[in-house]
Amino acid sequence: MDIRDIRIEAFDYPLPDGRIAKHPLAERDRCLLLFKNEKGEVSTRIFRELPDLLPADSMLVYNNTRVINARLRFRKGEHCDGALIEIFCLEPVVPADYACNFASDSRCSWTCFVGNSKRWKDEPLRMALDIDGENLTLTATRIAREGNTSVVEFSWDNTAVTFSRIISAVGEIPIPPYLNRNTEESDSKDYQTVFSHIDGSVAAPTAGLHFTPEVLADIDKRGIPRRELTLHVGAGTFQPVKSDVIGEHDMHSEFIAVSRNLIEELSQSDRKVIAVGTTSVRTLESLYHLGCRLADGLPADTLPQWYPYDPSHPQLSVDKAMQAILSHLDSTGEDTFVASTRLMIAPGYKYRIVKGMVTNFHQPRSTLLLLVSAFLNSNQANPDWRTIYDYALADPRFRFLSYGDACLFL
Repeated sequence: MDIRDIRIEAFDYPLPDGRIAKHPLAERDRCLLLFKNEKGEVSTRIFRELPDLLPADSMLVYNNTRVINARLRFRKGEHCDGALIEIFCLEPVVPADYACNFASDSRCSWTCFVGNSKRWKDEPLRMALDIDGENLTLTATRIAREGNTSVVEFSWDNTAVTFSRIISAVGEIPIPPYLNRNTEESDSKDYQTVFSHIDGSVAAPTAGLHFTPEVLADIDKRGIPRRELTLHVGAGTFQPVKSDVIGEHDMHSEFIAVSRNLIEELSQSDRKVIAVGTTSVRTLESLYHLGCRLADGLPADTLPQWYPYDPSHPQLSVDKAMQAILSHLDSTGEDTFVASTRLMIAPGYKYRIVKGMVTNFHQPRSTLLLLVSAFLNSNQANPDWRTIYDYALADPRFRFLSYGDACLFL
């Protein structure tokens, strides 16, 4: 069967609201860990045990992205006492580079979702601010509409303040909509991983939320290398597949950045790559296909969602794909490979780099559940996704979604 003909109804399951974790545990690494070993055997462990469950010859790769305070609330009217307009920053437009945009000192623009959009007739919205003693007026102007999103320009009248400082001071962490609650002060810490330090995401790479300094130290003691990459998570990660077949689903685009050092290591090392979270999975697998595109003389700034399934795909070894990227970096003089990916991973996909993953339990009918299913189905000894989820649902201790429990699949 063509992968595009897969019906999303086959990836549905009942998830009572009571099984969705509204807050994380006080001790992150004390959550449950559903462990599936290489033989397909499933057991219930504690996340704190993760270092001992990782293969001795593995390498852990995680996403270092940091969630930004992407939600800004404006009030209409000269005295800012009118209708509430919520602006949710999704992706930078000018400057398009994340770091440059955050460093802007007078204006920048973003693609945004706009809440209560019908009440905003495109007049400028203003907000008077005092940020660490620096006074300024922040203005939001809608300059374009693109489907269900808008391009919003932000401008302010104090060059001593960057956009990064503005959103840090007055923005809110955009917690997932399925939590059905408002952002709380605790979320500003709870919804960040301990290894986050590159600003850009509007959602956390939630598999990383379980890690603590103690867990990382134990991984180091076992001699298992830890490596970083970056994928800035977009709001599309929460978008369910609404079409009957996945071939009609338009996969969202996300920014990725991978260092030359990691690419060289992927090319040369025989270690089993264990990816922390579906974002790391998508980045690593996208890296392989982008290398194949470069080797084939194709553009590699963006990975189309169906490229891995194209009959003309060159099907290179991982080493040759990585070498193509390294040659590209040599020609550009860059030390980091940057691109965007729309990769769709679904049953029938052949994993090239990832040999294991740490992940959470995902929403029904989601592309993330498709990704997990593709990994579980890659080995005949593995149980399928439904067996795994039935196991967890049958145990009332397991908690689901972003603040819920974890899985380790090998």
